[in-house]
Amino acid sequence: MGIKSKVLIIGGTGYLGKRLVKASLQQGHQTYVLQRPEIGVDIEKIEMLFSFKMQGAHLVIGSFDDHRSLVEALKKVDVVICAISGVHIRSHQILLQLKLVDAIKEAGNIKRFLPSEFGTDPARMADAIEPGRVTFDDKMVVRKAIEDAGIPFTYVSANCFAGYMVGGLCQPGYILPSRESVTLFGDGNKKSIFVDEDDIAAYTIKTIDDPRTLNKTLYLRPPANILSQREVVELWENLLGKQLHKTSLSEQEFLNIMKEQDYAEQVGLTHYYHIYYHGCLANFEIGKDAEEASVLYPEIKYIKVEDYLKRYL
Repeated sequence: MGIKSKVLIIGGTGYLGKRLVKASLQQGHQTYVLQRPEIGVDIEKIEMLFSFKMQGAHLVIGSFDDHRSLVEALKKVDVVICAISGVHIRSHQILLQLKLVDAIKEAGNIKRFLPSEFGTDPARMADAIEPGRVTFDDKMVVRKAIEDAGIPFTYVSANCFAGYMVGGLCQPGYILPSRESVTLFGDGNKKSIFVDEDDIAAYTIKTIDDPRTLNKTLYLRPPANILSQREVVELWENLLGKQLHKTSLSEQEFLNIMKEQDYAEQVGLTHYYHIYYHGCLANFEIGKDAEEASVLYPEIKYIKVEDYLKRYL
């Protein structure tokens, strides 16, 4: 096997970013983490950065507001992975990556760029409704900039983060499963795809030196985790040894509730709408211009939803 790429992770103290740093180190890559001056006096993030350093990562100073610092950081590595937030209830920063694209162009040495995606494939969401489509539209703006610049890329479509979706039995506003009741989206039978966040990170790092995924989308579709909301609930019920009380929310009822929320909540609920009423994650076949992670990397023993749920017992 050849020399492993040196990797820069941007957003390394975030929800997924910290897992990417861990996976990169575990898989033997020289790992650099961007330390942004904007972190200020956020002691938890500072401590996390220094814990990465103690594990063997290199910290490199850089800011989206300082083009030269980004260029200098990029010159130290071969691959850059961006994991800045694209979630409106946190901070929606997707278009900041346009500055990163400019820096990659000037640096001239990056062999592969993995932008902040990791969710629904935005290329398949042209018909998404407002206001949630802004997430997909912004990601497509970044994709166009990458491709227009001729930057080698891999887009990772990781579908549903297990921590957010499995824990709450797919219900927005919940991250722990009820032992009493659940609300189903319609009949609850639209298929979705759930992936443990550590597995997302492991698959992502696996792909960075793989020529099979160069200039392609990598879909994370662990076969045992292609499930409907109702099937997730049934797995939980089997573990509990009891049935939950079930109610159903029609598509129109959901839309009516969504319209009453503030903007950030509406953006998030739009994604739930397309996932659980339209089945947007699993209602298509992966074409020849894409790859599937569990097929390429069978050595990764992914966590099945049933096993993931056991932590809540």
